Amino acid sequence: METLVDAEFLKNIAKAPVVKRAISAPQVLNEAYRYARPSSFSRGMRIDLNGIVILLISGTASIDEHGNSVHIGDFRAQMRRTLHNITGLLAAEGATWHDVVRTTCYLRDIERDYAAFNEERTAFYQEQGIDPLPASTGIQAILCRPELLVEIEAIAMFRVPPAEAEAARP
Repeated sequence: METLVDAEFLKNIAKAPVVKRAISAPQVLNEAYRYARPSSFSRGMRIDLNGIVILLISGTASIDEHGNSVHIGDFRAQMRRTLHNITGLLAAEGATWHDVVRTTCYLRDIERDYAAFNEERTAFYQEQGIDPLPASTGIQAILCRPELLVEIEAIAMFRVPPAEAEAARP
């Protein structure tokens, strides 16, 4: 019987339209296309698939609502602002950190900053009551602005009520 349910679910998913739209939270983070030198990406993408929502949050850093880098030279403050920005992007789509299933974390200097990064992330997740923790990867990378010390991508997933799923269809 379980195989029948799985097959039916897969059959419905296979026929479901994929609806996508950009995610925006201008109260915490400006749009990259509004930079003095515009950049061509969305802050995130929402994908609706037959009642399942997937949020793909672009690499997000310590940028304010005017597009300025903030907390220059202060890794912990940049980390907190980055988490704040991602929180705003998630909230714009009705999600929270409890819906995050994966993060990819880029640090300019992983040897110097990883301990502070992990302390800030752990404290934040504890404040949020996150359990289980998202899957995650940490990578040392040169970031898009020389003053940025951390950038994080996130993937969140959640279900929406059937009426909301139906309304999202084209």
